Amino acid sequence: METVTLNVKGMSCGHCVKAVESSVGELVGVQTVKVDLEGGKVTVDYNPEQVTVEKVKETIDDQGYDVE
Repeated sequence: METVTLNVKGMSCGHCVKAVESSVGELVGVQTVKVDLEGGKVTVDYNPEQVTVEKVKETIDDQGYDVE
């Protein structure tokens, strides 16, 4: 299991948190997703054999948020 923390812009409310947590949480290999709304960060615990950081970033981007 590995952990990555991504800087994400555009999240501003509880709906944003739910959108990111649910979409990333559905990816195979993702164990936990924690959104820090005030800090603009998303921390993901994942299995690198099942999912890539790029796939996580793409999923967040698909929800309409900018990943740095």
